Amino acid sequence: MTRRLLLSYLSLAALVLVCLEIPLGFVYSRAERERVVNAARTEAESVAAYTALSLATGRAARDLPTRVAHCARRIGGKVVIVDASGAPLAASHPLTARASRALASRPGIQAALHGTASVDVRTSTIGGVEYLSVAAPVGEGGRPQGAVWLTVPTRTVHERVHQVWLLLAVGGLGVLTAVAVAGFAFARWAARPIRQLERATHALGDGGRFAPVPVTKGPPEVRGLAAAFNHTAARFAHLLASQRAFAGEASHQLKTPLAALRLRLENLEPHVSARARGSLDAALTETDRLARMVEGLLAMARLEERAATPAPVDIGEICAERHRSWAPMFARRDVSLVLFAGSVGPVFAVPGAVEQILDNLLSNALRASPADSTVTIELRLHTPARRALRDSRPCRVDLHVTDEGPGMTAEQRARAFDRFWRAPGAPKGGTGLGLALVQRLAHASGGEASLHAAATGGLDAVISLPSAAPPQDADAPAAPHARPCERPALPA
Repeated sequence: MTRRLLLSYLSLAALVLVCLEIPLGFVYSRAERERVVNAARTEAESVAAYTALSLATGRAARDLPTRVAHCARRIGGKVVIVDASGAPLAASHPLTARASRALASRPGIQAALHGTASVDVRTSTIGGVEYLSVAAPVGEGGRPQGAVWLTVPTRTVHERVHQVWLLLAVGGLGVLTAVAVAGFAFARWAARPIRQLERATHALGDGGRFAPVPVTKGPPEVRGLAAAFNHTAARFAHLLASQRAFAGEASHQLKTPLAALRLRLENLEPHVSARARGSLDAALTETDRLARMVEGLLAMARLEERAATPAPVDIGEICAERHRSWAPMFARRDVSLVLFAGSVGPVFAVPGAVEQILDNLLSNALRASPADSTVTIELRLHTPARRALRDSRPCRVDLHVTDEGPGMTAEQRARAFDRFWRAPGAPKGGTGLGLALVQRLAHASGGEASLHAAATGGLDAVISLPSAAPPQDADAPAAPHARPCERPALPA
């Protein structure tokens, strides 16, 4: 907002300056030209009067050269005096014979020798230099005694006009600078309530405590916006707090009755006949499923309650540790658990997120995998192209958990991340919260979660997380037959 206000102030000031300075510059330029022309006319008339007096007293040969030289120095131009036939009487500069003969043919001199009452002002080019020429008749009456031809270089006029435009430009820049300084201070003052709203919005979005912004500063529109924000933010904070409290308290309150229910069902086992043993086992299974659902709700409530910041974690070490923990469970079900975890470096993730993601994916894969099948954990490092490396784009690490189970259709994979959704024909015991929690953890870590059809016919769950390793220089030579940042994958 500050930049836009400052830009609007500068644009308005520039428009006013353009509307004022351009006409002023043209007016002053025309006035300067007229001043030079009038000065040349006055000088020519003065020399003509002096020449007439010198001719009348017979001192023309003695006085005119001095007068002509003095006048030429004063105006910075040239002065020539001719008699009634056009022959030169005096000149401020040497004249060749050809130039002397050509004087009578000059339009201004011809007009002056014919007794034209008005002064003839023309712009001519002599020797490649533009001159402002003024011719005045010597003497009064219908038959002049001669003529005075005065030329002034137009360069002098142009220099003065350019100086005027330069002064106007410098003055305009000074005014724009002053407007920029004053406008920046005013824009900062005007945008201060907006910045407070922005900070409060970021704090609320990051999970911080809601702090009302003052509604007594700024224009009425900003004060109204601040009041509406306070009302909306307070209601949002109340609703969010109520939702967290309900989810957390309900989950905690359900854990104790569920534990007691399972204990009572187990105590009933010796007193249940063989015909009812199947119903008792089904009840225990549903109790376990309900307990896992409560744990999932607790995990999601904790994830929403703390807006944790992603930090670098060693995903390879985490995968190795979870592989060691889950391998015995897979072995009891005659399912092989294989790990391909190369040195991919650290990734950015919410603390504890990778462990929960792996536990949920491995639990789903174990339930879906038949005996004598294989579940694979694999880490792959994906580096952007060299062109993107120059833009300092980070690498990404993909965590693949692949099984050889029945898999899912494209429609089922699209719905798999919905809460409480379970695929038709899925094994008993699932809650429908595992993949939803996986997706929330991946998003909180700045990554993505997706499901793909595996080449073995099962499901390939892919978790893409940003790499925490520094990007390689795009100009550094890469190793032969390897992409930048890529390292070989080693089986565990």
